[in-house]
Amino acid sequence: MLNISHLTKRYGEKVAVDDLSLHIAPGTIYGFIGHNGAGKTTTLRSVAGIQQFDAGEITVGGISLKADPISCKRIMGYIPDNPDLYDFMTGNRYLNFVADVYGVGADERKRRISDAAERFELTADLDQPIASYSHGMKQKLAVISVWLHRPKLILMDEPFVGLDPKAARLLKDMMHEVCAEGGAIFFSTHVLEVAEKLCDKVAIIQRGKLIRAGTMEEVKGDESLEEVFLELEAEEC
Repeated sequence: MLNISHLTKRYGEKVAVDDLSLHIAPGTIYGFIGHNGAGKTTTLRSVAGIQQFDAGEITVGGISLKADPISCKRIMGYIPDNPDLYDFMTGNRYLNFVADVYGVGADERKRRISDAAERFELTADLDQPIASYSHGMKQKLAVISVWLHRPKLILMDEPFVGLDPKAARLLKDMMHEVCAEGGAIFFSTHVLEVAEKLCDKVAIIQRGKLIRAGTMEEVKGDESLEEVFLELEAEEC
């Protein structure tokens, strides 16, 4: 579903992502962990096609992101760490705008919006301006908008920040549903307990370099993911 090959991104003299290669198969929830500034967001933004990179290749469903970015974006969804929504719109107007962008039909979008808003207990707020939403409500709206066109690959940067426990559980269930239908999830998180319980595979990045990746068992062995992460951090220091 996603193949990242020798991805490199520089900001001036700083190498934010250094020769990173990663493969994510259909049906996989893949966690991406690392300290602040390790290169997680830069990697996700590069895969989402909203940031140019200096070297390497990214393919989504076998399609080259460089050669055909529009086709890649049709089958992707991306939630940044701080969703920047259009505050002047109502929730309903925003979701319909996103549905227009992806060509979701009128009847289908109505059903999908209604079902998702009910699951997230957001129905009563959809006619209110987004400016009046709390951070958690904006996060829920962002999740609903990304799921609208049924993407095969979903990228998320710290998706559980701001969600209450019920909404976080619902998002986990939705992630599993995507994978059960042959899609894939690639997300970053600082909550290592969530990654350990939720992910099929995990990758650890430090200073732009991928230092460990594989199944959860391969990465953590008999230890907890938190212990492995802290040990690797200490070795790096």
